Amino acid sequence: MAVLPITLTIAAAAAFINIWLGMRVGRVRTTAKVLTGDGGHPLLVARMRAQANYVENAPFFLILLGLVELAKGQALWLWLVGIAFVIARVLHAFGMDSLEKPAKTRMIGIILTWLVLLGLAIYALVIVYALPGAAATSTVIG
Repeated sequence: MAVLPITLTIAAAAAFINIWLGMRVGRVRTTAKVLTGDGGHPLLVARMRAQANYVENAPFFLILLGLVELAKGQALWLWLVGIAFVIARVLHAFGMDSLEKPAKTRMIGIILTWLVLLGLAIYALVIVYALPGAAATSTVIG
């Protein structure tokens, strides 16, 4: 059985971030006395979107991270990508609190998230198609 220490560590961090994002939503809900929906409260909308955006991006990231690690991706690079993703998502969350103008932290978080996903996707394709002998399995159709 393969143990994926990088993916497991970053997945744990990802779970903590999701809990933290949910708590941020909950605090605004409590203050604004809004049980369901957003109640037209701009900060609540922003925090709900920050958590939803996180949930939209984290699965793709974690799946790619795990598969690249399983395929023997370079450990230092995977650690750096994992840490970059965590930082990106925290920056994005704080940036979403800026209601008056687009925050630099939000933009940095978005761009860093996209770069991390793009880098992992390209690395996955390189492992399969560019590295000699990397594709250890074959699929027989029919």
